[in-house]
Amino acid sequence: MKKLRVIVVTFIALIMSVPVFSQAKKPTIMVVPSDNWCVKNNFVTVYDNMGSTLKIPDYRKALQESTELLNVISKINEMMTERGFPLKNLESAMKSMQNQSAEDAMLSSKSGADINETPIDKLKKVAKADIIMQLTWSVNQNGPRRSITFNLQGLDAYTDKQIAGASGTGQPSFSAELPVLLEEAVLAHIDNFNAQLQKHFDDLFANGREVSLRITTFSSFSGDLESEFGGKELSEIIENWVSDNTVKNRFSLSDATETTMLFEQVRIPLYDANNRPVDTRGWARDLQKMLAERYRITAKLMTRGLGQAQLVIGEK
Repeated sequence: MKKLRVIVVTFIALIMSVPVFSQAKKPTIMVVPSDNWCVKNNFVTVYDNMGSTLKIPDYRKALQESTELLNVISKINEMMTERGFPLKNLESAMKSMQNQSAEDAMLSSKSGADINETPIDKLKKVAKADIIMQLTWSVNQNGPRRSITFNLQGLDAYTDKQIAGASGTGQPSFSAELPVLLEEAVLAHIDNFNAQLQKHFDDLFANGREVSLRITTFSSFSGDLESEFGGKELSEIIENWVSDNTVKNRFSLSDATETTMLFEQVRIPLYDANNRPVDTRGWARDLQKMLAERYRITAKLMTRGLGQAQLVIGEK
């Protein structure tokens, strides 16, 4: 009876643990073709950057003209979805970005300057994915048989750091269908790749998302970061707020002068108390509001991409 009781208790514990694992949060992912693939297939927009040629991936053109790209993204999406990883669709994100671009075209600063962001920065802001899954592939021909060589890179959308990777060449096959060749090549690597993604996301969940914050001042500001408000220097007020509003008080103040502060490796929570996602702009806006409400200090908030915020003290 004693052994039976132990078995029953163990069985009940296992059953109760299943919902816990099934409810574990997964990172949201978006699959994009790599810069290398876009350049090789001439899906780029060319800019003259002060005398040097700059090639920027043109995802819209690639999606409209490459059936191969659509098939490959569809297959990767299918494989990831089967393993429980939610994906953002690149084509849908591009359509949303097109609408946002129309609004941005009408927007400029008070001095007349336009918004300056790269296409990938804009895409990340629209998609709001945790991880960008960058894919490169090429087809190898050996007589009637073909194989595919691929390279997958999982990039943290906020820091652009690579947090997962997989590459390899599939077995030669008589199959002429690219999605089948891709699946055969990727299948042996994808579970390990996903394990790396999940490990990184678990770290974010436990220790916060890594972002950076720069504090600067307008020349019109009557004081500086060493000016005192309520008996404390402004820099101390800001540093204390950052400490209080980061996960486990984790951040690095890598630069601090009377006019500038640079916070790096700042760990902000993924979700707020109401389980709503927290992004860099929303987090930094709370600092902006605190300075205005408590000390009547006006500041302009600017962001670049998903992971960089800048607060300029003095005016908007």
